[in-house]
Amino acid sequence: MEPDAQNVRFKTPVRGSDPEAGTQRGEVSAALLVQILSTEHWSLLATRSQTWNESFARAQMFLTVLSANVIALALVAQTSRFGAGFTAFALVLLPVVLFLGLATYVRLVAVNHDEHRWVRGMNRIRAGYLDLAPELERYFVTSHHDDERGILATAGWKSGPTMFGYITTPAVVGVVDAVLAGVIAFLGASALGLEDRLAAVLGVVVAVVWNLGLSLYAARAYRREFERHPAISPSPEAH
Repeated sequence: MEPDAQNVRFKTPVRGSDPEAGTQRGEVSAALLVQILSTEHWSLLATRSQTWNESFARAQMFLTVLSANVIALALVAQTSRFGAGFTAFALVLLPVVLFLGLATYVRLVAVNHDEHRWVRGMNRIRAGYLDLAPELERYFVTSHHDDERGILATAGWKSGPTMFGYITTPAVVGVVDAVLAGVIAFLGASALGLEDRLAAVLGVVVAVVWNLGLSLYAARAYRREFERHPAISPSPEAH
């Protein structure tokens, strides 16, 4: 006869005790274990929701400031007819917007790492559920493995970031930052007397290099995030 789930007991060593001495803490019922795991699961869900809210708020703040500055530049352009006054005003204003955009990008990359951390925790909790009731695995549509493949599966990515990585919130902000950097380079080069055509080429080059630099930063930060948190329940090898 199978034991009643309410009476199943789990014994684990006391933290800091000598395992060889056999020191045990109090037995914990399966029901209490599920309650503890469920509480942590809901806590991670709430924190994940706050993480998404911060991501959207950061991006919205940056785009709002950018839109306001574009309107201000349009008004100045009407009065100065794109003269020296417009260039000077733009070269003062746009670097500030670019700084805000860069700070937003860096924070959004960190927010994505926080998202991975919460998903990793929830995957580990699902693994705990399955330790208690392995027969429930076929009902889960999310992963219970805490390695990169399992985290991406739960987050909605069936494989590693490919083209999908270019339409995420940090990637979109990064493209806008790159365009801003190119515009600043173009205006600065024109103000220094460089021919407009050459200044435009310089602006395009700066924009491309800027975007590649941001992408490289995000990719390296992404890899470091997974290296710092080794998996304790890795996905099985694909056949």
